Amino acid sequence: MNGGDYIKIVNDTIDKAYNTQKEALGKAAEAIAAAVESKRNVFVFGCSHAGMIAEEVFYRTGGLAVINPIFFPGMMLNCRPITMTSQLERIPGLGRTIFQQNHLSEGDVLVIHSVSGRNSVPVDMALAAAEAGVTTICLTNLAYSNSVTSRHPSGRRLFEVCDIVIDNKGDVGDAAAEIEGLPEKIGPTSTAVGTALINAIVIDAVNKMLSDGIVPPVLMSANLDGGDEHNRRIFDEYADNIFYM
Repeated sequence: MNGGDYIKIVNDTIDKAYNTQKEALGKAAEAIAAAVESKRNVFVFGCSHAGMIAEEVFYRTGGLAVINPIFFPGMMLNCRPITMTSQLERIPGLGRTIFQQNHLSEGDVLVIHSVSGRNSVPVDMALAAAEAGVTTICLTNLAYSNSVTSRHPSGRRLFEVCDIVIDNKGDVGDAAAEIEGLPEKIGPTSTAVGTALINAIVIDAVNKMLSDGIVPPVLMSANLDGGDEHNRRIFDEYADNIFYM
């Protein structure tokens, strides 16, 4: 097993996830398009490396300007000691506090990325969202999640409490490559697959908006001529739906 074999694993996993999850991906795109069209809000959240999906799709060239990341300092990769992120995401009730301290309300959409789906914070956020009338989309690994017990007091995992469930089709434990002489697997796939899937969702949401006669608030690169002016117009029009400025 070498780096080239890993690239093939990633490509095959993306293909498998996309081709088996088309129905859920379509529902996710429709939910996001409907929220944008009705001037509701869209949020993305994940703990630790799962939060990289939120970083991928906000304030992003070619992305929707109205996608808002939820960044909790103790659960991001700049936290020190980094091991604290693993402890904090297990604390019951903390996810509800994070939910309540952001701007989510009825009619909004919340995407939650959690590969194992077992920890309390993402489950609590999904439960709080359901109570508030927020549509929840989870990006998870069903094989992984079904192989572990929940750490949430309810005994439920993320896929059991979300409206739309998308399976990234990764390996249990996320790492997917085996090297002779190394007992541990290497080469996680969730970030590469997750970023591909969430960008596919955004593209399909944009297509839905266009078919509905809506001009999608898609950002241009600030390094292209006219990019700053284009983006400023979007920021002005959607000021009430953008919370990262």
